[in-house]
Amino acid sequence: MARFVLRRLALLVPVLIGLSILLFAWLRALPGDPARSLLGQRATPDGIARVNEAYGFDQPLLTQYFSYVKALLTGDFGSSINDGRPVVETFLEKFPATLELGVSALLLAVVVGVPLGYLAARNQGRALDTFVVSGSLLGVVTPVFFLAILLKLVFADWLNWLPTSLRQDARIDATHITNFYLLDGLLTREWDAAFDALLHLILPAVALGTIPLAIIVRITRASVAEVLNEDYVRTAESKGLSRQTVSRRHVLRNALLPVVTTIGLQAGLLFSGAVLTETVFAFNGIGQYLFTAIGGRDYPVLQGYILFIALIYALINLLVDLTYGVIDPRVRVS
Repeated sequence: MARFVLRRLALLVPVLIGLSILLFAWLRALPGDPARSLLGQRATPDGIARVNEAYGFDQPLLTQYFSYVKALLTGDFGSSINDGRPVVETFLEKFPATLELGVSALLLAVVVGVPLGYLAARNQGRALDTFVVSGSLLGVVTPVFFLAILLKLVFADWLNWLPTSLRQDARIDATHITNFYLLDGLLTREWDAAFDALLHLILPAVALGTIPLAIIVRITRASVAEVLNEDYVRTAESKGLSRQTVSRRHVLRNALLPVVTTIGLQAGLLFSGAVLTETVFAFNGIGQYLFTAIGGRDYPVLQGYILFIALIYALINLLVDLTYGVIDPRVRVS
């Protein structure tokens, strides 16, 4: 197992190198440039030249790339062009918000999606199955930003049940240890702060987790329905085993492999969907920060974020592969 993990981590190095090359060239091929975005209406040829010289954008592309890689090897991701702060410092400050939102959305998708998919497969052709399939289809086709605005309009503006934006009410004097607001409230036993952070988390998590939820429901339903038709399931049922035993030992265990793959993919996609969700709810995470960086052609921020997401994807895929071995011993042996 250790050799497998080390081999996968070693293969990650050329992947990140290739991605960095493509990313570096792609960003600089986009229309517009950081100097004009930074200077705005005050942009003059001399001002643009000074900004390009200050950030090294006037050098050959190959020289810029090797300078960037050399800085990366020392852990330096550069500084934001828009605010001048080190990219790593800002990420460490804002990433807890995005991670808290992403984990909440994923938990919602898994806890609700897997049981719904299983129940739909067990009741194929019935009203429950039709309702679940129709609802999952609606969840897949609904854009994240539209659902976020709709949820905000109904539950925050009309019904006034939940907060409209931000991570916590500014009037609450909360102690922040880890920048995970919900966790901080629990650790410090500031129950009002924890409860308020939870209320602020509900609408963004529902908006972000709806598409993964719908996809997990459909994959779970299809996988369970396929396993239910296998001979070993009918044999187990004919031997008089209870439905719970058959479901736990034979159906769910064998149906989980494609579901785990889907969960892993959706976990990575949540970070890209967080851009729109955080922008609508002013959640002040990496997603909202990235939205500003895109408009300002902030190369250091965009390069650091995309490389970070690629690393997250790779680690999640590794975790999924290790989970295969836990679910199915045949995978572990091979």
